Amino acid sequence: MVPLILLAVLAFCVLVQLYYAYFYFLPLTRYQDPESNTKIPVTVIVAAHNELENLIELLPMLLDQEYPEFEVLVVNDRSEDDTEFYLYELEKQFPHFRVVTIKKTPEYLNSKKYALALGIRAAKYEHMLFTDADCRPSGLNWIEKMQSAYASGADVVVGYSPYLKIKGFLNHLIRYETLLTGIQYLSHANKGYAYMGVGRNLSYTKACFFRNKGFASHIRTVGGDDDLFVRDAVRNSNVSLVIDKEAHTESIPKKTFREWLTQKRRHMAAGRQYTAGAKRRIGSFLAANILFYVLTIIVLVFNSQLAILGAVVGLRYALVFPVYMLSARRLQEKISLPLLPVLDLVYFFNYLLLGVSVLMYKKIRWK
Repeated sequence: MVPLILLAVLAFCVLVQLYYAYFYFLPLTRYQDPESNTKIPVTVIVAAHNELENLIELLPMLLDQEYPEFEVLVVNDRSEDDTEFYLYELEKQFPHFRVVTIKKTPEYLNSKKYALALGIRAAKYEHMLFTDADCRPSGLNWIEKMQSAYASGADVVVGYSPYLKIKGFLNHLIRYETLLTGIQYLSHANKGYAYMGVGRNLSYTKACFFRNKGFASHIRTVGGDDDLFVRDAVRNSNVSLVIDKEAHTESIPKKTFREWLTQKRRHMAAGRQYTAGAKRRIGSFLAANILFYVLTIIVLVFNSQLAILGAVVGLRYALVFPVYMLSARRLQEKISLPLLPVLDLVYFFNYLLLGVSVLMYKKIRWK
């Protein structure tokens, strides 16, 4: 009797996953980015703390963007390496490059948000585009592609930022987690339920920033300069998305589980401050997947009704995974199909453990 009840709950979990896969995720695979012939002036902002090596690679890619009118503004946030010398040398050579230097962050303020706020205040243009020092634009048309969404009347534009492919299972897991997270927030934005963006590839206007009082509602929170800002902005602003390959920025992935887990704990801590609606929608998807795996293991332990279990699990794989693969193809991501069941299992159990970790240990730092 107990296995049958568990199987009924398991089947319900699969139905929830099918709802998200076909109502939210599948429409994203048919999404077409907005197009515009208007080239609005743009300020690209990068906040950097001891990122000399990354800036040496990133800044030439930004300064060489094929766009008629833009500036690159780097906020040098308390760097102790040779960042300051390098930036000021660039400032002498490029008229569309500027530097804002921070020597000390006011006490009790989040350092990255403070750096970004100063960069926004110093920005020459109304429309701003943000990325991180360890990111790389996918090409010379990155600015153009991201700014095309403003033609639809947007105030905020969310983009996608995958991680570079390197060897090892950890990299497969990082890229799968990034893909699944991207599918969620991009598909929800496509449906009019935007709840987050990633600071590695995000754009909004000065008017939107000041209308929402900047980062004031979460200025002391570690993280959230991207997702919590979008949380606030959706109340009175239009959010659009751009997902084509040329609009991507690629990020350098963490190379150890410890570094990656620290990064994910910081991101999940900000998620506790999402709106009730966003928590309900995203929480339902995550809970349905985590419970699916937990119940599958429990039914296997009972060693009963295995034929029904196999049918339910097989149905889930046959109907949900193809949507993931189509979404990956639309975002021009490569997923290892043989590894997909393993990555999915590890991802959701890891998410469960991280969630418990965030609740138990709340002290999280940026840099």
